[in-house]
Amino acid sequence: MAEHIEVIIRSIMAFTILLIGARLLGKQLISQMNTMDFIAAISLGSITANLAFNTTIAIHHFLLAFFIFIFVSLVTAFISMKNRKARKFFAGDPTILIQNGRVLEANMRKMRYTFDYLNQQLRERDVFNIEEVLFAIIEPNGTLTVLKKPQYRTVTKQDLNLPAPPETKLPIELIMDGEILEKNLQENDLSHCWLASEVKKRNYSLNDVAYAVLSPNGNVYIDTYRDHIVSPIDKE
Repeated sequence: MAEHIEVIIRSIMAFTILLIGARLLGKQLISQMNTMDFIAAISLGSITANLAFNTTIAIHHFLLAFFIFIFVSLVTAFISMKNRKARKFFAGDPTILIQNGRVLEANMRKMRYTFDYLNQQLRERDVFNIEEVLFAIIEPNGTLTVLKKPQYRTVTKQDLNLPAPPETKLPIELIMDGEILEKNLQENDLSHCWLASEVKKRNYSLNDVAYAVLSPNGNVYIDTYRDHIVSPIDKE
């Protein structure tokens, strides 16, 4: 077999088994990762990359190593689900950086956190004044969770004793990329006539609509292909 043909075949095989591995390990692997997820991701990526172009090693050796990593990852995930101590060992514990409004410098040194980086993380969570923070915690996946002091928290309808209409459904997508989502209409007892009438109320036809979604409060949001914007701000 010509070497370039072998590389093509191995690359397709590498992509396929990496996709299978990601589906087996679940969505957590591609979200914010903890320590075990990080190890699994870089190991599987390295194995499949070598499978694609390292023609000096037999394919079955790569496949064996790949599925061993998949098996070990699944076993550690299962053990973590069943045992809290094991879960803490594999994933780690959250670390408090700010407690009752006080910065814990010892914990910051342990996490190799600087005040500059802490302030950056706080700004990313819409906190520009560290005085507003009651608790700040580094989660096992590396993200910063912030609880503001009561006087700085966003006011809710419950705080103001205002009635809030109940919402029991998620938004329902009706049209996407110009195509009517038949399954969503059927599952929610919606008809083509109703959809067409909602579009017609806005002086559009179904062919004009790029995206349409039914919100939990009953309103229908419609976006058309023609936006009628004279000067789009993202136009280059």
